[in-house]
Amino acid sequence: MEQLLRAELRTATLRAFGSPGAGCISEGQAYHTDAGPIFVKVNRRTQARLMFEGERASLEALQTTGSVRVPRPIKVIDLPGGGAAFVMEYLKMRSLRSQASKLGDQMADLHLYNQKLKDKLKAEENTVGGRPEGSEPQYVSKFGFHTVTCCGFIPQWLCWVWAVSAAAAAALTLIAQVNEWQDDWPTFFARHRLQAQLDLIEKDYADREARELWSQLQVKIPGLFCGLEIVPALLHGDLWSGNVAEDDSGPIVYDPASFYGHSEFEMAIALMFGGFPSSFFTAYHRKIPKAPGFDKRLLLYQLFNYLNHWNHFGRQYRSPSLGTMRKLLK
Repeated sequence: MEQLLRAELRTATLRAFGSPGAGCISEGQAYHTDAGPIFVKVNRRTQARLMFEGERASLEALQTTGSVRVPRPIKVIDLPGGGAAFVMEYLKMRSLRSQASKLGDQMADLHLYNQKLKDKLKAEENTVGGRPEGSEPQYVSKFGFHTVTCCGFIPQWLCWVWAVSAAAAAALTLIAQVNEWQDDWPTFFARHRLQAQLDLIEKDYADREARELWSQLQVKIPGLFCGLEIVPALLHGDLWSGNVAEDDSGPIVYDPASFYGHSEFEMAIALMFGGFPSSFFTAYHRKIPKAPGFDKRLLLYQLFNYLNHWNHFGRQYRSPSLGTMRKLLK
């Protein structure tokens, strides 16, 4: 590994420091190099490059907005024998505490970024001469993303079970390319987030109750969005407490699975699995107030996260998944 990193990064210095990290999905190690400290994530699964390329694209998109601080992505490297390594800027991070309010403020700015581009575009269209050619950045009018992203190790472009045969995987590839651009958010979310997760559950568990509850719920989803104008917002995509931190300069977010979606989607997982300090939500909603029906839609978005955890970690997430579906049907 170290020989490969030296060659790919063209560095004479490569000295590991800190303790190796092992998460649920990938391993990590920090190194000193000629160009400064780096952090390297390693995953030896066949589709690791797919996952890391999506993470790199997400970090680049978030960085472009200037709204939130993320580790600077450097390079994705194929590993001999399979898998990949993702090299990024090393940031000395600690748990989010004192910077929670600032992060809430910054996440609101991120979610409003595309709306401001829309407003600017509209103003320019009403101006003599119109919009200057080639000006950047551009307003994104649809829901989705330009490349594959993964929330954990399930790609958000297809319904793929990693342990199945190549033939079965090829068949599943045809089911749901769920980061493809869509005009309508409720359709995008129901088909390309919830349905994709439930397809995996059907294959692995053939859970009759999940199937029956979903058949009732999916027809009710459009009604949760009546009267809302949803402008696509660039999302982190996996904003739970384990993917945020701070240093002396302010808050940091990492491990994104970005796409353009409804800003409320981001708040669902932020309230789950440990949650964020209340100051985060106070600052966020100061800029983006809760719209009518927010709490019910929050349940819908939390359902996605419970289903995703069911697919990743097993049946212990069956009860909260089905319980959330029942609440939504009341």
